[in-house]
Formats: sequence, structure tokens, C-alpha cells
Amino acid sequence: MTYTAPAVILPDTAASLGTSLSAQAWLLNGTPLGLAAFLLVAGSLADDHGRRRIFFAGTIALGITTALGALATSTWLFTLARVAQGAASAAILATSLGLLVQAFPPGPGRVRATGIWGACVSAGIAVGPLVAGGIAAVDWRWAYAVMGLASLVVSVFVPRTLTESRAPRGGRPDLAGALTLGLALIALVAALTLGRDGWLRTPVGALLVAAVVLTAAFVLVERRAAAPLLDLGLLRRPPFLAATAGALFTGFSVIALLSCLPTLLQHTLGTSAMNAAWLVFLWSGASFVVALQARRLVGRVSARHQLVVGFALHAVAALTMLGAVGAGSWPRLVPGLVVSGMGSGLLNAALPLLAVESVPAERAAMGSGANNTARYIGSAAGVALMIAVSTSSGDLGRGTDVAMAVSAGFAVLAAAAVLLLRERRG
Repeated sequence: MTYTAPAVILPDTAASLGTSLSAQAWLLNGTPLGLAAFLLVAGSLADDHGRRRIFFAGTIALGITTALGALATSTWLFTLARVAQGAASAAILATSLGLLVQAFPPGPGRVRATGIWGACVSAGIAVGPLVAGGIAAVDWRWAYAVMGLASLVVSVFVPRTLTESRAPRGGRPDLAGALTLGLALIALVAALTLGRDGWLRTPVGALLVAAVVLTAAFVLVERRAAAPLLDLGLLRRPPFLAATAGALFTGFSVIALLSCLPTLLQHTLGTSAMNAAWLVFLWSGASFVVALQARRLVGRVSARHQLVVGFALHAVAALTMLGAVGAGSWPRLVPGLVVSGMGSGLLNAALPLLAVESVPAERAAMGSGANNTARYIGSAAGVALMIAVSTSSGDLGRGTDVAMAVSAGFAVLAAAAVLLLRERRG
């Protein structure tokens, strides 16, 4: 809910903070940037020092930082609050799957638990815009205050309901890895955001080079670290690569487009925040239903093939929505949003299961952290790219079509990549 709240109240937030159109990517990207930068850190800390402990800290931190977002008076203060919310959310996401793996051994119980986890991700996406849009009728700041309070309420139940678990490896926390990865992501997102005003400008090129250099530095650090954030040996496992690629393209293709679409609809069709939220609800509601029922496919359709079908459905859906915004017809978006939601439901159900089963059981939180890191790297980069391509022509109707076509193209590429990444036999 905290992640998707800005999607429908972005115009009000931007107007209140005096945020320019090109800088609005930062308002959306703060949380995914914090998530991407801290998920691996949170996963490693949880495995070593206690998953319940990190989960508990995350719920409290999310409540406080979300409330601080309501008090922000400038674009940068709000963005910093969103980054902090992302870091707190990382503690929750990375540890929750690890806690489930410890509570449910391999088998139908784990499949059901991870399916419900994925469905709840969809439910949060669905409910967040509606809650934010409804409360924003009074003041957009109250939306963040209410969600911050809700997170603090959740924290009260953590000590009573969760059992502590850990798998310590020894060694110090990999601070160098966290720093190089975080700076690489900031450089990448900044380059994509600034690229809207010209891709050949010196600052954009310098930031892209910095992102590449820092990523290379991260790899070197991980190879030498006694307790790395990411075990690079996992990259030799096709199931882990499939899970990671699936998560990356889910963020880059699906989440990025649906994060930007409500704002584009408000600017092009004059849709109200609540009406935009209801349109997004069609997508996320379908995602919730499908994710909840996807466990029935286990045994007949592998998680990897569920990813392929999910991406294919989103690609078809995005192509069916082409021209709808330019024609001023929101009803033409409805079938595509429902079909895309069905694909997203398959993705949300398959990704957590594949993430935890593609790594050793004692590294479950690392597997979850790596998977969600890839998802939110894709989301942060994808949102910046979608805003760049949709606003570059000066015609938002045409730009929205370009964004949809790009999203469909990435979904097709993702389906092909996941299909090819299969476990070698013999």
C-alpha cells in the first residue's frame, strides 16, 4: 500500500511540493530505490542476526518514515522520506519469505503460504491507491499518516506471532557491497531521469558510466567478502537466474507501466484520482484473484512456465491498450488492464516460490532479498524510463502509446529469457 500510494495522488503531491514534471520520477522512485539498495543488506542481516528481529525493526521504521513523508515540505525531503520507506520495506520483504520458509517445509503448505504472500502483494497494490485517493480528498498528507499508523499497529503483533530464526555465517556485515550497490542504483536512476531532457548530454553519460563502474566494483567486493550480500555462485544456477530475470523484468515492464499510468490518465483524460485508482484496481484486483488461485497449478505447470505465461499475457494486454489514451477512451483500457492483472497474478505467485527454492534453505532471506532487489531495480529504472519516453514527444497521448509498446517489448524479452533458463540435466 505504501509503495503504490503515490501513483494516484502524484499530481496533488507534486503541486503541493512544487515538483516539476521531469522531477516527478523521483517522487515515484524513492521507495523502489530504497528497496533495491537495502534488500540484499536486509536479507543478509536477517539470516545472520534474526529474521523476526529485522522484520520487527522494519515495521516500526516503515511506520515512522511514512509519517515523516506526510510532513515533507519540498521535493527532496519527500524523496528522502520515500527512500527511507523503501529501506524499511526492504527489511519486511526480505525477511517475510525467510520466515515463511522456516514455518512451512517444502510441500503443499509452503506452496499455499507463498501463494498467499504473492496475493497479498497484489492486494496491497490494489488497496493502496484506493485508500490514498479516498483520503487525499481531504489532504494527500493524511494518506501517508494513516498508512504509517497502520504499519505501527502491525508491529505490535510481531513478537506474539512470529518465531525467531537465523542461519549465521560469521563475519562482518558487507558494508562495502551495500555502498557500491546503492550508489550504482542511484547513478542509474538519476541518468534515466535526466535523460528525458537529452540522452547525449554529458551528465547523463557520466552517470551511466558511474553506474557501470560501481556495478563492477560491487562484483569485485562480493568476490572478496567473507559474508557477501550476494553469493555470486548462485548466478551459475539457472533456476536462480530465471527467478532473478523474472523479477527484474516484472519491475521494468509491468510495475513501471502501472506505476505511471494513473498519473498519465489524470493528465491526458482529466480522470480524477479516485477514478484512476478504480482503473488500477481492475488490474491489481485480477492480480490478487489469480495469485491466490495459482497454487492449484503447482504440479501441472512449473513456476518458470507460469512466469512465461504471465509475461505473455502482459505483453498482449499492453498492445491491446494502444491508442486508447489518444482516443480519450478509458473504457478501451479495461480489457487490457484485466488481462495484464491476470498475468501479474501469475508472476506474483511464481516469483516468491522460485526465489526461495532456487537457493539453499539456510539462505532463504538472501534469495528473497536478491529476487526483490531485482524487482525494484527494474521498477526504479523502469519508472524513470516510462516517464522519459511518455513525455519526450510533448504529446502525452502518443507518449503513453510508446510507453505501452516498450513495456510489451520488455515482457516478450522476459518470457524468452525465462523460457531459456532451465535446469540442465545430466
